Amino acid sequence: MSSFEIIARDPHSAGRVGRLTTPHGVIETPVGTQGTVKGLTPAELRECGVQMILANTYHLYLRPGHQVIDSLGGLHRFMNWSGPILTDSGGYQVFSLARLRTLSEEGVTFQSHLDGSRHHLTPESATSIQEALGADIIMVLDECPAYTSSPEEQQLAMERTVRWAARCRQAHPSDSRQALFGIVQGGTRQDLRERCAREIVKLGFAGYAIGGLGLGEGPQQMAQVLDWTVPHLPVDFPRYLMGVGPPRDLVAAVLRGIDLFDCVLPTRNARNGCLFTSAGKINIRNQRYREDSGPLDPLCTCATCSGYSRAYLRHLLMAKEILAHRLLTLHNVHFFMEFMRKIREKIAAGRLAELAAQVAAWA
Repeated sequence: MSSFEIIARDPHSAGRVGRLTTPHGVIETPVGTQGTVKGLTPAELRECGVQMILANTYHLYLRPGHQVIDSLGGLHRFMNWSGPILTDSGGYQVFSLARLRTLSEEGVTFQSHLDGSRHHLTPESATSIQEALGADIIMVLDECPAYTSSPEEQQLAMERTVRWAARCRQAHPSDSRQALFGIVQGGTRQDLRERCAREIVKLGFAGYAIGGLGLGEGPQQMAQVLDWTVPHLPVDFPRYLMGVGPPRDLVAAVLRGIDLFDCVLPTRNARNGCLFTSAGKINIRNQRYREDSGPLDPLCTCATCSGYSRAYLRHLLMAKEILAHRLLTLHNVHFFMEFMRKIREKIAAGRLAELAAQVAAWA
C-alpha cells in the first residue's frame, strides 16, 4: 500500500513537495510520469531521472494481453522496470481510439482499433486487469466525454463516473498493495466539478485524479477548473492531473496544489522534431539549423546535448533515421525530469512564482 507525506510548501501558493511511497520505491512530487517511452531503455530512463512510468491498460489489454503479462511475472518484470508504475484504466483510450462503442450502465463495449475484435470493459474488469498487470498505482474506470460535449452529456458522464468509481472501489481487494485512485470529471462546469469531487472523496481512495482536461479547453479554463476542484480534495492525499504536459501548464497546476502528472507530449513532440530547451521550444526541422554546430541546448547536460550538434540531429530527423527519435526523445525526457526537479527546488525555496513567470510565454 502507498503512503503520502508533504515535506515542504510554497508560502505563496498551494504548491507542495511530497513523498509518495509505493511497493516499488519512493516518488518525490511534484513529478511527471512518461505516458510513453518509445525508443528508450529502462536504464536510459533511470539516467534521465525518471521516477515512475505510466503503462496504458487499453493497449496492454489488447496486446499482448494482461493474462500473458501476469503469467510472466507482472509488468515490472515484463518490461525490466524496477521502479513504480502507474496504470490508467483504459477508459480514455476506449473513448478516443476504439471503434463502434456502445455505452451502458454496465460498462462499454467496443471494437479494437487493431483487429476489429469486440470487447467489453466494466469497472470490475478494468480493476482486475490492472491488478493482473501489477502496477503500484491504478485508476478507476471513468467516462471521459469530448470537450465539445453538451452540458447534459457532461453531467451524465460525471454521474456515471461516480457510480463506476464506487464499483471499482468495491471490486478492489481490501488487502491489495496497489493504490486505487478516484477520478474527478465534470467538463468545464463548476457545479459538476465540485459535486464530483465531493462524491468521489466520500468513497475513499488512496489518491485523487482530475480527468477530462488537456482536451482543448485552453490554459485559462484548465486553471479555472483546478481552482474549482482542488479545494474539495483532501490536503494529505496525492493529487494527479491527467494528460497535461506543457511546462507552462505544469507550473500553473503545481501552484494550485497538484502533485502528479502524465503526458505523451515529451516523447511525441520529440519524434516530430519539437524540442524543449531552457530558452523555450524549437523545431529542429527548421532550415536555420542545417549548419548549426552548437548543442541543442547549451545549458542541458543530457547525452544528446553533450555529444551531438543541432545540424546532425536535424540531418538524422530529415533522413528518417531511427537514431533521431532516440536522441531527441532522450533530450525531451531529460528536460522534463530536470524541469520537475526545478519545480521541487523552487517550492522548497519559496520561489515557485519566479519559475512560473519564466515559462509563462511557453506553449
